[in-house]
Amino acid sequence: MPFRGRISVEGCCVVNESTEVFFRFLGERSFTLDPILCTLNLFGRELSIRWYGALIAFGFALAVLFGGRQVWKGFLQSSRLQKYSLPKWRASLDGILDVLFGGTICGIIGARLYYVAFQWDSFSGDLLQIVNIRAGGLAIYGGLIGGLIGAFAICRLRGVSFRKLLDLAGMSFLIGQGFGRWGNFVNQEAFGGNTTLPWGMRSEKTVQFLAANPQAGVDPNGFVHPTFLYESLWCLLGVALMYLIFRKAYHFPGQIFLCYGIWYGAVRFFVEAVRTDSLFFAGIRVSQLVSGAMVIICTLLLVLGLLKHRKKIPLYPGTIDNL
Repeated sequence: MPFRGRISVEGCCVVNESTEVFFRFLGERSFTLDPILCTLNLFGRELSIRWYGALIAFGFALAVLFGGRQVWKGFLQSSRLQKYSLPKWRASLDGILDVLFGGTICGIIGARLYYVAFQWDSFSGDLLQIVNIRAGGLAIYGGLIGGLIGAFAICRLRGVSFRKLLDLAGMSFLIGQGFGRWGNFVNQEAFGGNTTLPWGMRSEKTVQFLAANPQAGVDPNGFVHPTFLYESLWCLLGVALMYLIFRKAYHFPGQIFLCYGIWYGAVRFFVEAVRTDSLFFAGIRVSQLVSGAMVIICTLLLVLGLLKHRKKIPLYPGTIDNL
């Protein structure tokens, strides 16, 4: 079946800006995806806003609102329960903002450097492309590593509890990842191998990628797993589960982040096994290795933490039961 897409010319290169997407359950019907959300004219120059960046920004905004809400509730509570030595979800607003901005910047840098490190052949000939993140190329684990390093440093400088912040970050990460993964759908990237399932996906971009990167047992013209969808739904389900644990079974600072590591690591381990664009090192899928290690380590630490802290602790001093 022929594909149709909007074509633009940049210099001497023809660039396909949009693509038709087919799903098996829709039969011959399709719809067109354009990676550009809108184009603005700023001071005589056109600036394209892409769906990829917009969706990541939307997920980030929701994550910030959720985390900020929890900090705000703790920040305004009294310290009547202080005599019980219970943790108080509070920090100075300035300190939290410093952690947010610093952690975000370090996260973006880490995500890009992680991706570039394992795709160096694609960037060694044009180093300026390293800073071109609008078309994709951000690795989640690199973002987590960079963000956590930045957040830890700033927490130490500003006197913010790092472990308590991690618990908020775990739930916020799932919100951001759940919505941000749809940026991969618009770009038609981060998909899996062939599938006969009803939600199997196919587009000109999946065909082009698989034809340019042949893999054993994968038909470039076949329908593929929309792995972005699997990960997105799992993350959003995880938000509800983590919040339930957060509200009803919170035993120690850092618990929710360990649950996040288990939950996200599990889905990424299995999703990575079917993805066609995995980053490899010495023949091993890097993200699958990291995911497996994260699940094991977080599970051990969670079990040890729960054995040590058997009693639940309140979240907000003075108003435990109110949201």
